[in-house]
Amino acid sequence: MGMISFALILAAFFVLLDHTCAKRKLRTRPESEEQARAYDFRKYHGKTFMVVNVVDGDTIDIDIPDGQYNNTRIRLWGVDTPETKHEKYGVMFFGPEATEFTRKLAHGKKVQIYLDEGNRTRGKYGRLLAYVKLPDDGFLNEVLLSEGFAYADLRFHHSFYNKYKQLEAAARSQKKGLWENVTREQLPEWLQRMKPNLLKK
Repeated sequence: MGMISFALILAAFFVLLDHTCAKRKLRTRPESEEQARAYDFRKYHGKTFMVVNVVDGDTIDIDIPDGQYNNTRIRLWGVDTPETKHEKYGVMFFGPEATEFTRKLAHGKKVQIYLDEGNRTRGKYGRLLAYVKLPDDGFLNEVLLSEGFAYADLRFHHSFYNKYKQLEAAARSQKKGLWENVTREQLPEWLQRMKPNLLKK
């Protein structure tokens, strides 16, 4: 009887040990926000990756796993391009053009990823927030603004907040990209709220 009890206890111990090891393997990201931020900086900041997919003008995928996903999804810091797949807004004015512009600049290219020092690394949906440096040394975030394919996102502060506002203002004054024909009603709702006089005569 003693041998059977010992065998059962030993079996239970190995099952518990196996379960604990499996849990450790599954845990791909640290639990606290501070640990997760440090983890993201070690994994991505200043490193080079291939762009394998363009979701829309301000969202891309790079070729490194992120948790349960095969690739890491990046939301560009400081810019907002018109939607193309939004369940509420559908396809917005200049959305397809912005997506195609990003595709031409970044898809299949090796880019460098930079996170914002002193800021969060993840957005609302768990996407990595980043500045994306292109092979020609320009930053995708800035090129989108300069050429009129994006709005400077005023909802969230970041290191280049004022610079991005200036880049958008310059594109607007030169009527580049979407600024040539966009109407107030075609602007994102957040921008209409934050800048009620934008585009008003």
